[in-house]
Amino acid sequence: MGIVDDDIRRVREESDIIKLITQHTQLKKVGRSWKGLCPFHNEKTPSFTVNQENGRYYCFGCQANGDSIEFLREIDSLDFVAAVEMLAAQNGIPIRYTDKQEGKSRNRRKELVELVAEAVQFYHEKLIDMSNSDARPAREYLKQRGFGGDIAEKFSIGWAPDSWDSLCKHLSVSNKDLVASGLGGINKNGGQYDFFRNRILFPIFSEQGDPIAFGGRKLPEEEGPKYKNTSDGAEIYSKSQTLYGLNWAKEEAARTDELVVCEGYTDVIGCHEAGVLRGVATCGTALTKEHVRKMSRFAKKVILAFDADSAGQSAAEKVYEWESEFDVLFKVADLPDGQDPGDLAFSDSDEFVRIVESAKPHMQ
Repeated sequence: MGIVDDDIRRVREESDIIKLITQHTQLKKVGRSWKGLCPFHNEKTPSFTVNQENGRYYCFGCQANGDSIEFLREIDSLDFVAAVEMLAAQNGIPIRYTDKQEGKSRNRRKELVELVAEAVQFYHEKLIDMSNSDARPAREYLKQRGFGGDIAEKFSIGWAPDSWDSLCKHLSVSNKDLVASGLGGINKNGGQYDFFRNRILFPIFSEQGDPIAFGGRKLPEEEGPKYKNTSDGAEIYSKSQTLYGLNWAKEEAARTDELVVCEGYTDVIGCHEAGVLRGVATCGTALTKEHVRKMSRFAKKVILAFDADSAGQSAAEKVYEWESEFDVLFKVADLPDGQDPGDLAFSDSDEFVRIVESAKPHMQ
């Protein structure tokens, strides 16, 4: 499967490589070229150059080089087709596929992502609408946890109303699309219902930044499981292969060659508030081989920042095997008993950063 050659050529020619790269590192014009710190490795003296005329970049430090497509592939760990698709979408360029069935499949994914994106906006507006009294307990709970309006906006946090079908009525989509997106289901009478109700929602994004799922937390006084996540039956989501926050963490991971793995959505948010932008979390499941495979594409050092008494520690016995298979070094952050990364990051960010930076190799 591939993309028609003429469309690839057009994407290369019409992509603004300076605009693309300055989303990841600052560039300064020097003569006919642009120069800045390399986004692919740590350096203090700029050795990364970009030639806007021929649309190519080169780093004299690590020898990274290529065009706009190659840059996006490297910075986001994408395959060739995905990189071309992303650039085409950014530049409003329609693309054609050599395999029509594959084209249909990718267009189907795009449709479902757009549906989830609409749900993200719907739930977020329900949370931040101060006239919406239904969401007041959720806003108060988030405020108690230290999550102000700026954090809610940054992470697109939302609120699912205590209603059977408020989202369904808003979206007005077919039964097939509702189920495929993971946003709802069909009852025995054939009616549509929302999958999430009366919960704080944390949107889950793919590493490319596409909204694909939700993690829903109940309020402390409510009944039911603490967390409810989008079902694996959704067509565009697999919890065993998805890491919450990787879309935000990948840039710092590329610079530091390191990722910090936590267990929960609020832990990742805490990492960000403490300035540790390379934090990610599993989505309601234990760390899996597929998670490690994905992380190894972005960094070769992984710090485990799990609660000392949590089920997350169960992954430890598999670490040695994963280290050798994926050429990854695992370290362990020595968190205080009874404290999770999110709470510590908010209460004592300096101590949290110190613990992360002093993490010891797992084998020690």
